[in-house]
Amino acid sequence: MSYCVNCGVKLEPSLTECPLCNTPVINPKELYSKKKISPYSREKGQVDVVKRRDLAILTSIVLIATSLSCLLLNLFVFSGSLWSLFIIGACLLLFVLIFPAVIYTKLPIYISLLFDGIAVGFYLYMITFNTSSKEWFTGLALPIVALATILVEIFALLLRSFPVSFITTALYFFAEAALLCVGVELLIDHYLGLPLHLVWSAVVLTVCAVIVILLITVLSRRRLRDAVRRRLHF
Repeated sequence: MSYCVNCGVKLEPSLTECPLCNTPVINPKELYSKKKISPYSREKGQVDVVKRRDLAILTSIVLIATSLSCLLLNLFVFSGSLWSLFIIGACLLLFVLIFPAVIYTKLPIYISLLFDGIAVGFYLYMITFNTSSKEWFTGLALPIVALATILVEIFALLLRSFPVSFITTALYFFAEAALLCVGVELLIDHYLGLPLHLVWSAVVLTVCAVIVILLITVLSRRRLRDAVRRRLHF
């Protein structure tokens, strides 16, 4: 038997509201049986992925707009020197670096690295317009960029041609780091007209040679190689 909570009149079990004062009849047991409804949606949303084409267009517009803006400022406002070439060269370099990752992902890695080297060389060439001489570019900068590009190409070739692991990658890296340092010092000596003699690069060569010999020893001994992998967790 139930009664109205407002006026106290006796209520029939089938009534949903009081016939006298129209107060809703609520069964306390039904409050626990109803499921609680969350005000937040349980559906998981997902942000739309930016399309590669849209990202390429946006990147190209930003770089082109930056280059043109700096060029116009250089021509009509700050015309004391060709400082805009630094910005234009940097934008071109960024475009070449981003091109294989955003615009054309099917470009072979060797061609991509070659374009990167050419872009760096072109950027250094644009700097020569703000210097009194171009001898530093042809005699030093360009050979160093060419040497670095060749070594990076060889590094990519080794990674593509042979089984890759942390030890082999470190082996290739330290070996080419030694060659790069030796080549840079020899090119500097040749540019300055000095006798070809190793000084600071000899220290780098010695350290890298010790590391390379150590890595070769680890690779040649299976038990030692497995022990190193277990302890270094790779």
